[in-house]
Amino acid sequence: MKPDYKNWVPKSMVIGVAAGAALAGILFVLFGVIGIGVSGTLRLVLAILFGIAFLALCAFSTLCILWYRAFSYNGTRQLSRQIIEGIAAYVTLPEGGRGLDVGCGSGALTIASAKRNPKAVMTGLDRWGKEYACFNKPLCEHNAAAEGVTNINFVQGDATKLDFADESFDAVTSNYVYHNITGADKQALLRETLRVLKKGGVFAIHDIMSPVRYGDMKNFVKELKSQGYAEVRLIDTTNGLFMSSKEAKLLALQGSALLVGKK
Repeated sequence: MKPDYKNWVPKSMVIGVAAGAALAGILFVLFGVIGIGVSGTLRLVLAILFGIAFLALCAFSTLCILWYRAFSYNGTRQLSRQIIEGIAAYVTLPEGGRGLDVGCGSGALTIASAKRNPKAVMTGLDRWGKEYACFNKPLCEHNAAAEGVTNINFVQGDATKLDFADESFDAVTSNYVYHNITGADKQALLRETLRVLKKGGVFAIHDIMSPVRYGDMKNFVKELKSQGYAEVRLIDTTNGLFMSSKEAKLLALQGSALLVGKK
């Protein structure tokens, strides 16, 4: 039995965007070039609209393909594996301790952290919504069993309102989760995650922490330090840690950063 961590970019999304590009191209030819049933200004408008849609969808389709190849666990690049192992390296749990991975997806980071801390227990939490239907609790449990990891459990929950008491865990982790939660204050999401961290506990949270999504993260780090958090660091993961700045630009992952520290 082998683990199946899937791809962080669902194949259905890649196919859907490519199909949309093909459809826009066909409509551009039919109405804009050939002009079936239309003429004059309407034909010009349709040509412009379908032409723009075709070009935009082609560009996004290319980006999706690049993402899919880079994040494949079975491909050459295996960026996802590098990121998971890199984040897990920061997770140290005491004997009998508990760790929480928020937005566990297919369980990769939860399992990697559990393997590094065999005398502690890791909990993976996710809403497993329809947006990522290929990720689910049975898949996580299958992967844990395939890896021979037993000090682990998976629960369904909401990252915006964790169903745990304050200071419940010795470590909290998360990877590429919060940027997907639309309409939410990202720094508020971080605070909700840190709320369940015990004093003395560690945290390692990776995401696309660009200013447009997260606001002023340098100031956020200062706030955490002023509140008693120790060793708080904001690490640029596009500067050679997980990927180069050139690759980050190519994959549109500028702003990816790892927030690590201790409470």
